[in-house]
Amino acid sequence: MSKQTINQTIDQYSSRFKEISLYIGQNPELGNEEFLASARLKEELIFHGFEVEAPVLGLATAFIGTYSAGKPGPRIALLCEYDALPELGHACGHHLICMMSLGAAVGLKSVIDEIGGSIKVFGTPAEETKGAKVPMAAAGLFDDCDIAMMTHPFYAYEKSGTSLAMDAIQFEFFGKSSHAAASPHEGINALDAVIQTFNGINAFRQQVKSTVRIHGIINHGGEAANIIPDYASAQFYVRASTRKELEVLTERVIKIAEGSALQTGCTLKTSNYETSYDEMNTNEILSDVFSANLIELGISEDEIRTGNDHGSMDMGNVSLKIPAIHPYIKIIEEKHALHSKEFRDLAMEERALSGMLLAAKALGNTAYDVITQPELLTRIKTAHRAVNNI
Repeated sequence: MSKQTINQTIDQYSSRFKEISLYIGQNPELGNEEFLASARLKEELIFHGFEVEAPVLGLATAFIGTYSAGKPGPRIALLCEYDALPELGHACGHHLICMMSLGAAVGLKSVIDEIGGSIKVFGTPAEETKGAKVPMAAAGLFDDCDIAMMTHPFYAYEKSGTSLAMDAIQFEFFGKSSHAAASPHEGINALDAVIQTFNGINAFRQQVKSTVRIHGIINHGGEAANIIPDYASAQFYVRASTRKELEVLTERVIKIAEGSALQTGCTLKTSNYETSYDEMNTNEILSDVFSANLIELGISEDEIRTGNDHGSMDMGNVSLKIPAIHPYIKIIEEKHALHSKEFRDLAMEERALSGMLLAAKALGNTAYDVITQPELLTRIKTAHRAVNNI
């Protein structure tokens, strides 16, 4: 049994994997509504002999597929994402991500009875909004796994890097309506409080680090121009390099909103409208193993660039629990950004599906190295404890 067996198994089922990916791509579903995608993925896992638990933590579209060898060994977590974006569909390529991990699991299963260990495939809904990996990590569902891996489609090969910790904050201001022309003095303008909040945050940006990101929208600004709004709200993403840094930053942003309420005479309600994400702490040793396997599969070392920050993701919460990686795989030649119509359309082409299979092989081969080289896993875990101060 060898990596060649893993690769041959993935090739053997490649037409099935491509068909499932295209089906999910053609039927985009928003986070926690991925019923079609979840059903197809669970069916495929069962077809290949995995035991499937669903739902998970009360999340209807979450699942865990497990296969254990006849002898002990490391437990490998492979993570699937399959939610789409509003209006854009699978412009982030999650229809590929889920099959990268599932394909790797099927390939690894072909050798695991010989080399030992076990595989857990996590179906993690709603990465774009209320990422299921956050409650899964908090509930300890990854604690019995030795490593966690997933890959992401992109226009380049990129090592697993960092991500920003993120809070999603909603500010709702409550004032008093009145006729804007006949009796403006009787009103308390909630929209003014929102605008003051934006102005305060814009001024605050001058005193933050270059890695900080604060961006928002007015999601409700009033009903008509001649009515002073008695209700207005805004939603912000607040991001920083670490959760510790973000906690201070978010507190400052909330105080700006509180000041705006005080200035305008409004009352304020603050809430989280989406799940907060922690930063990604890539395990560099595991990342190097993955890159080495990409090279073994024919990718030039010069093509694999240093990992960059691509915003925020719930994989960060997993990486604080166990050693984890989240590298990027080239699926297109054109330099189109994620979350664009162009990327979405190209991610349905045959070359993208070929990149999906390559990623599955690289994941499966990396897991093979971790299982068959005990000293490697020891180094991976030692590095994880050092980085996370455990």
